[in-house]
Amino acid sequence: MTTDPGTETIRRAVVGDVPACARVIYNWASQTDWMPDELPVEQLAILIRDAFDSREIWVAGDPVDCYMSIDPAQSKIGALYCSRTGQGIGKRFVAKAKQGRTHLWLTTHKPNRSAQRFYRREGFEVTAEELPAPPDTVPVYRMEWHA
Repeated sequence: MTTDPGTETIRRAVVGDVPACARVIYNWASQTDWMPDELPVEQLAILIRDAFDSREIWVAGDPVDCYMSIDPAQSKIGALYCSRTGQGIGKRFVAKAKQGRTHLWLTTHKPNRSAQRFYRREGFEVTAEELPAPPDTVPVYRMEWHA
């Protein structure tokens, strides 16, 4: 039985979800022609684990195939990756991120026009072009949302 993505559970991640979150990023990067080679999945998992206690990390899927990380101190969506697109899961993640906040920001890779369209539909606007933060090497746009 397939779960309707509109009712699929989005839940707070547990440490045991970290390897799956790393795999989602790794797979996305591997399948994206303009993205340079990503860190190995083990290194991605270490980065996620190191930030785990200071982030709000949300996941969906069984097994986990979508995740979002929010830095609450900066009101920043640090990551939103979903192996399944066009099913409304990203929209639900962003709605979760907006709860209780009046401002959010994020960066999206400059070549990732589909992500930019998605975030614009969710009320974000490009406010700056920025150099990538290591280990990233692809230029990014800063996008902001205000309630």
